[in-house]
Amino acid sequence: MTKISIIIPILNEAETIEKLLNHLIENSSKKNIAEIIVVDGGSADGSLEILSGRAQSRPIDLSTALEETAIVVLNSEKGRAKQMNTGSKVAAGSILYFLHADSFPPKDFDQHIINEVENGHLAGCFRLQFNHSHWWLRLASWLTQFHWRACRGGDQSQFITKELFDEIGGFDEGYIIYEDNILINELYKRKQFKVINKKLRTSARRYEKYGIWKLQYHFWTIYVKKWLGASAEELHSYYKKYIA
Repeated sequence: MTKISIIIPILNEAETIEKLLNHLIENSSKKNIAEIIVVDGGSADGSLEILSGRAQSRPIDLSTALEETAIVVLNSEKGRAKQMNTGSKVAAGSILYFLHADSFPPKDFDQHIINEVENGHLAGCFRLQFNHSHWWLRLASWLTQFHWRACRGGDQSQFITKELFDEIGGFDEGYIIYEDNILINELYKRKQFKVINKKLRTSARRYEKYGIWKLQYHFWTIYVKKWLGASAEELHSYYKKYIA
């Protein structure tokens, strides 16, 4: 039976991780989920205490509602690419589903993903909806329903068969930021990317923190810098200076 391994990289996500895990259980069928793998990059805010009281590499029960779903908690070096690759190495499912801790996929997301894979679409994402009413974020969300490469990003989540993920070589750990887009670029080159027209709801917390136009400007700058040939180190340096 086709099963999905959900992989969630976290770093100080005490405010969202339990809510996300319950959302995943409530909006999917346990027959489709191999396990949920949470990969911690060094949280110091109580995230691990919420999950289990300590990091461990065996299935745990978060609460009564989650008793029948294996939740595996792993430690990793900091960095989403490294964390997601760490999770993929122990994943039992034939489909990997990479998800940010503040992104909540639609009801029956698991079946939508399996349907696409069975129809020959080996990788893709959901369209996006920010939890914010600003007109630009609503427009940006609306645009994610289209297949245009410029409308893609890690916040939309990423499903990919394990076979294809291993063939590509996983996430490029040389990229501290932009790692999602590097993988997406490889998938577009292979003409293997499907946008599922169902809304995944994600947090606009970084836009609220830095300002919508300021943060959007920096994201556009990073995108253009990469298009012009900037290295992974140059992108990370810009990110640290203006965003991190």
